[in-house]
Amino acid sequence: MEVRGVLALRRRQVLIFFVLLGMSQASTESARYFVAEETEIGSFVANLAGDLGLGVEELSSREARVVSDEGKHLHLDLLKGDLLLNEKLDREQLCGSTEPCVLHFQVVLENPLQFFRAELLVKDINDHSPTFLDEEMLIKISESTTIGTTFLMESAQDLDVGSNSLQNYTISLNSHFCIKIRDSSDGKIYPELVLERALDHEEHSELRLTLTALDGGSPPRSGTTLVLIKVLDINDNAPEFAQSFYEVQVLEDTPLDSWIITISAKDLDAGNYGKISYTFFHASEDIRKTFEISPVSGEVILRSHLDFEVIQSYSINIQATDGGGLSEKCILLIKVIDINDNPPEVTMSSITKTIPENASETLVALFSVRDQDSGDNGRTVCSIRDDLPFILKPTFKNFFTLVSEKALDRESRAEYNITITVTDLGTPRLKTEHSITVQVSDVNDNAPAFTQSSYTLFVRENNSPALHIGSVSATDRDSGTNAQVTYSLLPTHDPHLALASLVSINADSGHLFALRSLDYEALRAFEFRVGAADRGSPALSSDALVRVVLVDDNDNAPFVLYPLQNGSAPCTELLPRQAEAGSLVTKVVAVDGDSGQNAWLSYQLLKATEPGLFGVWAHNGEVRTARLLSERDAARHRLLVLVKDNGEPPLSATVTLHVLLVDGFSQPYLPLPEAAPERAQADSLTVYLVIALASVTSLFLFSVLLLVAVRLCRRRRAASEGRCSVPGGRFPGHLVDVSGTGTLSQSYQYEVCLMGGSGTNEFKFLKPVIPKFPPQGTGRDMEESPTCRNSFPFS
Repeated sequence: MEVRGVLALRRRQVLIFFVLLGMSQASTESARYFVAEETEIGSFVANLAGDLGLGVEELSSREARVVSDEGKHLHLDLLKGDLLLNEKLDREQLCGSTEPCVLHFQVVLENPLQFFRAELLVKDINDHSPTFLDEEMLIKISESTTIGTTFLMESAQDLDVGSNSLQNYTISLNSHFCIKIRDSSDGKIYPELVLERALDHEEHSELRLTLTALDGGSPPRSGTTLVLIKVLDINDNAPEFAQSFYEVQVLEDTPLDSWIITISAKDLDAGNYGKISYTFFHASEDIRKTFEISPVSGEVILRSHLDFEVIQSYSINIQATDGGGLSEKCILLIKVIDINDNPPEVTMSSITKTIPENASETLVALFSVRDQDSGDNGRTVCSIRDDLPFILKPTFKNFFTLVSEKALDRESRAEYNITITVTDLGTPRLKTEHSITVQVSDVNDNAPAFTQSSYTLFVRENNSPALHIGSVSATDRDSGTNAQVTYSLLPTHDPHLALASLVSINADSGHLFALRSLDYEALRAFEFRVGAADRGSPALSSDALVRVVLVDDNDNAPFVLYPLQNGSAPCTELLPRQAEAGSLVTKVVAVDGDSGQNAWLSYQLLKATEPGLFGVWAHNGEVRTARLLSERDAARHRLLVLVKDNGEPPLSATVTLHVLLVDGFSQPYLPLPEAAPERAQADSLTVYLVIALASVTSLFLFSVLLLVAVRLCRRRRAASEGRCSVPGGRFPGHLVDVSGTGTLSQSYQYEVCLMGGSGTNEFKFLKPVIPKFPPQGTGRDMEESPTCRNSFPFS
């Protein structure tokens, strides 16, 4: 049952893929449209019918509509197929400082259900001028300040983005200061006041300058603020913060007027120069509305409600200034901690209320889920009851589809009430439920299913033909002829695999048989697919993979590669007499066509001219000296080495080695000279051998001539009697067939005819014919034949 469930799940996954693929190519690609902010209501955006390749009548008949989670910004004119603006768009209100500003929407078509993704890109226009939060900036500078000292100034705010945002600062003409622009890590620019000429408190106690901020629009917009510079007497100690960076976490539901943190700084000066005041520096309007700092105590108080969904953190620059105008800065990072204060939202885009009972993975509903919280508070889990034959599938972004998991049975249940539950992961958890009613229409079908998705069969090589090697089995839940399953071998895609000559299958039982003897060394494994089809109309079928693995028999003896045993002159290994014990003489190299332990080779020294002088390593076949050589050792040695595999039973081969002991390699080594008496004795022995050989040869030639004369005499006598020289009686039918015992791969028969002539007989090989026994007949029939033809098999 588990295997059947896995097969059903795979089929469902494949069908879901094709259903979703057929819904729209827009599921993977989004169309993008552009519109400038502040465009009038009803303005033309795009011809949606043309972009979708649909007619205007088809848009209307299929009830096309625009669906968006971010508001009803667009309207679809079904009469013309045009996409129109439904309201004026304010890019700053929609996206803030985010660039690009993209609004996502979907176009949903009914009957059949189809949807497309699209994006609306809102372009920025230069509709905001740079503004300073303060109409006047106060900067206190000591008259002892050195030339080149810079002073950070409050930056302007510009709600536009891109080239329409803040681009430059200028300051009114004066003889003491100039403006320097500094880029920050967040991409903004800040003005710095640079002292170009020394100040003199007695000459000018204060200076009034105008700071202008310019954006990059066309035409550019600007904003100004008054910079009041007070020249102070010398103050030699600046305030010092206890730490340069403060970080605090605040829950988004913290009550108003709550204490957040206290910032502390010290100044070593006395009197007015030692009095410190705290202010926000380069603070945006949101920071000033949300927080307040006490200029005396440095306490930061919450003045406005926090909303994590709007702003997650605040980075505040705090400046501590003493009475002499010297200042120091620190950074306060306030992180807003999200609480689970927003339940999930479910938006249904389309619902199918009736589905056929045999339709697998039918799309029932398309809906989207949204939770405005973040982290675990914004993560949602969609679920339905486990006992329902439906599943939820995520498609893209926050959209989900409700799909029937398998073919339904209307006779067991005709209606399903499905409750979609969306729960977030916050503490405490919030959830939303939505109910759908689905009617099941009546149809019926079933297909065969294999008990296993794949089968592995093990067969020992050299098997007998027609051997039963295994079985496959499939069942069908139908009855009658629809449940009668027949099996077949499916065509293989491997052009080198002759499947029809290897295996066959019983169409009724699923039994598999080997058609011929298999050879592990030629084919170690092969695989094919078996199909199971019922006898219904139309017939349904399935298939399974069958893998046949051959088990090796020890049917190959070891083969010696070196030294080669081919009957030619033996290879002689030279060994110096000065060789140490354990010196390598040669190495026997052998291979085995089998595998596994059947191919594990071991080496053994069977015979040696002088035992104990040489040894063979069992695992690598190396022949080494077992001891030091001496002058008494013979010059020539013959070794017989056995190579044996590890099969059951083991097979072996032998190899003969010739070793010649030499005194060195500086001169060629010929056969060793022998003593003069021994040479004389060998010469006399050679004479005797030559005489004996000549006698035997003469006797053999005389015997051959005598035999030929007798045969010719007999044939002449038979020719004079006028009959063919064929033995009387019935021709023997038990001809010897030496097929498979020699080197030829098949048997041959030759027709031989002996014909009488005028003093000469001819012996002719006419042609090879198919081997067969001669027809049964009597000797009289053969004698009446004008020619005598007999068949002799040769291999």
